[in-house]
Amino acid sequence: MFRRALVTGGAGFIGSHLARALLGAGLEVVVLDNLSMGKVENVPRGAHLRIGDVRSEADVRAALDGVDVVFHEAARVSIRASIKEFFADADTNFMGTLNVLRSAAGSGVRRLMFASSMAVYADSPTPDPIDENHACEPISPYGVAKLAAEKYCLQLAREMGIDCHVLRYFNTYGPGQTFTPYVGVITIFIRRLLAGEAPTIYGDGEQRRDFVHVSDVVAANLLAMNSSLGSGVFNVGTGRATSVNDIAALLCARLAPDIRPIHLPPHAGELRYSIADISRLRDTLGYRPRAVLADELDAIIAHHRDDQSSA
Repeated sequence: MFRRALVTGGAGFIGSHLARALLGAGLEVVVLDNLSMGKVENVPRGAHLRIGDVRSEADVRAALDGVDVVFHEAARVSIRASIKEFFADADTNFMGTLNVLRSAAGSGVRRLMFASSMAVYADSPTPDPIDENHACEPISPYGVAKLAAEKYCLQLAREMGIDCHVLRYFNTYGPGQTFTPYVGVITIFIRRLLAGEAPTIYGDGEQRRDFVHVSDVVAANLLAMNSSLGSGVFNVGTGRATSVNDIAALLCARLAPDIRPIHLPPHAGELRYSIADISRLRDTLGYRPRAVLADELDAIIAHHRDDQSSA
């Protein structure tokens, strides 16, 4: 159906896993990444890396040569940082997306998958799964930019004759996630525990999240690419709630049973409850998340051990 894919942010965590899967599915793959967070070594063998920025029309147009399907993964991914650095956040996550749309106009692109986020939603009063009709009232600049970009993608892609699927990722985890102090609580906790340091929990730790493995996020993208639907908005998660305290307990038990987490005041802009109702993705596209959090932790720990030992 499709021959050549562009993965923006394809040298990053989710993008590199996606690029590898697309190659495995027989597509030619172009990766566009400015390497601000991504790494050259993440780009799978066989993919063509173009070092460039999604905010540059020339870079995106060059990367789109011969492309018929786009996976727009490139983003600044930090709710906390988006508050202090709101301009930079919007410049990449909103204006960068508009540039991808502008550059795709009149090209050979027939389908666009846009990586959105659970951050577009309003906080939920209970730890029950929320569907795609839940109120979209973001409490962070990151969520605001993602929601605005969603609306532009859905409206303008239709005008351009491009199919568009918006995938709202919940808390994605897995091997290869770049360590930062702001993103990926599982990665952050593992790195601290491997260094003999206590994990830091902001708030009481009873905030609950839907942790979805990167392999399931990739599977959702491939289902969207191959679907007969012209457009759609889908939650990508598991439907299961896990507290931050639960994550800390699981990791401490594996890595440092004598260490106890440190609690600090909560951060602004972060949702208390965020669990996906995945029935639309399941019933419409046949999505079935396969990874189980507790079963995946050892592989992630081993990845970070290897990463630290080679540093």
